[in-house]
Order: sequence, then structure tokens, then C-alpha cells
Amino acid sequence: MIQFYTFIAHLPCIVGTSPTNQYQLDEMTISMANNTSRSSNNKQSIDNLKTSGFDRRLSIAKTSLNIGRRWAGNSMSGMFLNKEARTARNQIFMEEQAHYLAEELGKLKGSVVKIGQMLAIYGEHILPPEITRALQTLNDDTATLAWPKIEQNLRQLLGNKLHELQVDPVPIGTASLAQVHRATVIATGEQVVLKIQYPGVADAINSDLALFKSLLKVSNIVPQTRSLDAWFEEIRDLLHHEVDYEAEAATTERFYDRLLDDARYIVPKINRTYSTKRLLCMSYEPGISVVSDALQLLPLERRNAIGQAAIEIMIQEIFVWGEMQTDPNFGNYLVRVARDESEIDKLVLLDFGAIRQFDNNLLTIAHNLLRAGYYHDHQSMMSAMTGYDFFDTMSDKVRSDIASLFLLATEPFSDPVMNTDMPANCLDEQQRYIWANSKLHTRLSNHATQAMQSFEFNLPPKEFMFISRKFIGAYTFLTVLDARTDSNNLVKPFL
Repeated sequence: MIQFYTFIAHLPCIVGTSPTNQYQLDEMTISMANNTSRSSNNKQSIDNLKTSGFDRRLSIAKTSLNIGRRWAGNSMSGMFLNKEARTARNQIFMEEQAHYLAEELGKLKGSVVKIGQMLAIYGEHILPPEITRALQTLNDDTATLAWPKIEQNLRQLLGNKLHELQVDPVPIGTASLAQVHRATVIATGEQVVLKIQYPGVADAINSDLALFKSLLKVSNIVPQTRSLDAWFEEIRDLLHHEVDYEAEAATTERFYDRLLDDARYIVPKINRTYSTKRLLCMSYEPGISVVSDALQLLPLERRNAIGQAAIEIMIQEIFVWGEMQTDPNFGNYLVRVARDESEIDKLVLLDFGAIRQFDNNLLTIAHNLLRAGYYHDHQSMMSAMTGYDFFDTMSDKVRSDIASLFLLATEPFSDPVMNTDMPANCLDEQQRYIWANSKLHTRLSNHATQAMQSFEFNLPPKEFMFISRKFIGAYTFLTVLDARTDSNNLVKPFL
């Protein structure tokens, strides 16, 4: 159970942002995006990974022991302090231990780092804020695995087929689960990229999860609750899906086929010849980071077109295809800037590992919420909030307050004529929504503060959290891009 104000802070629904974590998220995603365009030549290289269960257990056990020892010492030394002083001391101590935890986790590649990242993104309603802030510092762009180990792994995955490729030993990207290298198919000259999963990562997921949960328990940082158990099970499913590159290849091919005739998007083409369950080969698709200064120099109309395409595809994912790429990381997108007026700027979609599929019940609810938001109808928004215990057990007062919040969160998708509550500076002369002027996260935060009450209800459905987080990324991108979007063109086709 969580309190009403906590829900408001963490579930802006169809679009919006978490007011308490907006700054941290923006910094994290922008940093990741910048990292995608940076060469890996200067990164520290490591010769081996701690992939054995014993090595990883030992590393995490040491971390647990150190945190536990420090926690005990802090408790003893604070025994003679008054309540206020002890609370302040514990706050500082929690911050220190959280950063120590993140630092130690960051030394291990594999699912441990990914678990920390997922908890930072999706688990802030069950974790102390000190923990989520520290976990948000976990960065994929860490030390590279040395080429001899990568080459050895490729030989095991491809056998003699490796001789058909000329692989650049310097990676163009690193992550917690994989490393990306450019390559050339010698016979054809085709430029491809190889997403090479680190050896042993998939086999270590279950043990890493158990170790991570044990770490949190032993260190006394996080209370052990059913909510935490549920989120660990969700993370387990997500990780097992994400390391299955055959599934990712199939998903990428679906999106490739769906968007083949839409000139606004580029999806890499999968090369099955050199793909396996732990290796993904796809066409090399160049572009610039979505937070590149070069995008800011484009004329407004071109930036608007890029922004419209970015948010439109997410609406299509929900309301047309029923499956969504849920990772808001800016590094999963590039922009291919047009060379002349005969071409258009294109959005390059890079990663289809973190895919969520939605059932008809949720899609129906989402449709109704979007429709109510478009017409800015409070009663319709309240009526749309049904179908989950989360909604159905609310009191009328809570339902009304949340409906008002949802109307504010869906402001960018509302009809400007119907939404008389929209601030004037959010619309230009063509009635397009000016994202950079909206200050939506601030207004959501203020609304939450005004509505704060002590009502309690069930944890929000995880699917709503995934959708919300994806649109947080879109909101941030559109704000950084300083784009303007047309709600009628965007929403009407999907009502």
C-alpha cells in the first residue's frame, strides 16, 4: 500500500514526469545519450569478467558485510542522540551507504548492474529516495571487455563464420549486458554491427537476483516486502527476455516490417547469418545523438517533425500494435539529418530488447484515458478509471483527485479548443503545444502538493508504470529538442 501523494508523485500516466526525480532522470538520460557518440578508445579495458557464481557471490558478500558493519556502528554511535539528531544522522548515513552500494555494483558487469538500473527506473515507489538516487548513477558506459576475450566469445558463437567478418576490435558501445562492435561482411562489403553478449551473463541472472536481494536484506537498506518480491520477479522476467537475442531479432524484424514504408523511421535490418541467441547482427545505421547540439541548429519546423515522429510512434506502439519498447534511454535513438531538401530527417530506432506487450483490457483503458484527456472531460476521465483493483477500490474523492491529475498529465494531447485550462504560453499561433514552455513537471508537482492526502490504495499496475516511464523519455526529448506538436494530428487517428 502507498499513500495518495506518493502515487501522484510517481504515476503521471499517459505522459508527464516524476516531479521528484525529473532532474536526476534528465541528467541520466542526457549523459547516456552523449555517451553513445563517444569513442571507446579511451575507456579502461578489463581482461576478464567475474562471471562465475563464486566470484560474484564473493564480491557482493563483501559489500553486504561492509554495509552491515557500518550500519551496526552507526546505530551504536547514535544511541545517545535525541530523535531529531538521530534522524538527521541516519539520513546522511543512508546517502553514504547508498552511494557505496552503487559504486560496488558498478564494478560488476552483467545483470547486477542492470538490476540496479531497473530498480532505479521502476522501483522508486518501494525504495528509499536515497537508494534510487544512488542507483541512477549506475552507468552502462563503463570499462570495455578486452578484445581477446570478445574475439574468443565470437569464435564460440560463430565458429568458422567469424572468418567471413572483419570486426573492428574497438567497441562503439558498451553496456551492462553486451558490447557493440562494427564489422564488415567481407564478401559483400555490407556494414554491420555486432551486439555481443558478455559470456556467462544469461546464466547468472537468477543467482545475481538472489544475491542482490540478499544484499539489500543483509545491509538493512531496504525493508523486505511483498512489493519488493513482486518487483524482483518482474525484473527477472524482463532480464531473461532481454538476454534472448533471438526474441529481440524477431521483435526488430516486426518493427522493421511495420515501419518499412514510413520514411520518418529507420529500423536496423537483422542479419540472421551471423545472429544467435547471444549474438545479434544488424545493419549499421549512422546518426547523431538526440541531444546533439546539431539538432538545436535545425529550423523549428524540422525539429517539430522529428518531435512529432518521436511521440507518434509511441502512441502507435500502444494503440495500434499493443507492444512497446519501454526503455526511455536516449541512447536507444539516433537522428539521421537530411543532407538536402529532397530528403527528410529520420529517427533511427536501435534497441528492441525491452519490449512489453499489453492485453486488450489495458489497451481499452488506455484508449478511454486518452480520449478523456483529448476532450479534457473530468467525468469521462473518472469513468475511464476502471478495470483494475487499483482503480476500483478508490473512494470518490481519490478518484476525482486522480482524474484531475490525469487531465493535467494528458495536457499535451488535449484539444486546445476543449482544454480551457491550458496556459496560454503553451500554445503557439498554430495551436501547437510548446514543450519547452509547458513546465509540465512543475505544475504536476504543485498539483500533487495541493492534493496531498493520507488515502491509501493498491500499488499501481506495472504496465502503467512502464507506459508512464516511456513517455517521460518522450517528454524529456521533446523539451530538449524544443519541439512543438499538433495534438489533433497526433491523437485523433487513435481515438
